Amino acid sequence: MQKKALGRGLQTLIPVGNAVGRDEIEDVPLSLVSPNPFQPRRIFDEAELEELANSIKAKGVLQPILVRKLGDGGYELIAGERRWRAAKLAGLKKIPAIIRPATDAEAMEMALIENLQRKDLNPMEAARAYQRLMKEFGLTQEAVSRALGKERSSIANTVRLLALQSEVQAWVESDQLSWGHAKVLLAVSDPEQQIRLGRQAVTERLSVRDLERLVRPAPRPGRSNNARKGHRPSEIEERMSRRLGTKVRLIHGKTGGKIVVDYYSPADLERVIDMILG
Repeated sequence: MQKKALGRGLQTLIPVGNAVGRDEIEDVPLSLVSPNPFQPRRIFDEAELEELANSIKAKGVLQPILVRKLGDGGYELIAGERRWRAAKLAGLKKIPAIIRPATDAEAMEMALIENLQRKDLNPMEAARAYQRLMKEFGLTQEAVSRALGKERSSIANTVRLLALQSEVQAWVESDQLSWGHAKVLLAVSDPEQQIRLGRQAVTERLSVRDLERLVRPAPRPGRSNNARKGHRPSEIEERMSRRLGTKVRLIHGKTGGKIVVDYYSPADLERVIDMILG
């Protein structure tokens, strides 16, 4: 597949409000519209869909969906799946749509942009979508960050969630564990222990701080003063951690020291090395 330059911006890809420019709106039969296979969102809140359906019954569809034509005469959603689902719930036969040519890469980018900029994706959904952009369309983390207007470290941190065990990923995706819980569990290299701690955090409703105490027990007597007092990251450590998307520690000696950079999987190591070497 030929690589496609992405990142043209939300307004050039998806019509916002009533500002559709030169795009023509057509009423498309709902029965001919199929969902976007690149849709990153897996979970749609049923109560929110019912609320939107009631609004559509009262006021109609105020913003058109975006589709592309298929060879069989049907249409495939690019953006607006919540409106499409709600319109079906409302009993509509047709829905206003803008028909636009788009490659697979463009369709996926548009679906991702709409969800990220209009309603936040679940962290796991975003992680899988970023990975698909990189794996299937050959984009680098830098290219994804430019396309979506997000920091590269944010992209890297999100993709790291895919290193979690599948059970833990499911708890994050269902909002039983937060982003903070997930980051703590990434430091647990043993798969069974990671699952056990994740399950404990869910069943006992542990806070992120409580989970940290379980993962990083209090230091034993006899360790350095910094360890006994609880080392707080310096400004340099925090800047490097944000840049590399992982924990970074400076260990000072009398005349020198060393920098310790954590990684959590072979793939994560490659990512860190890539960021350091540019």
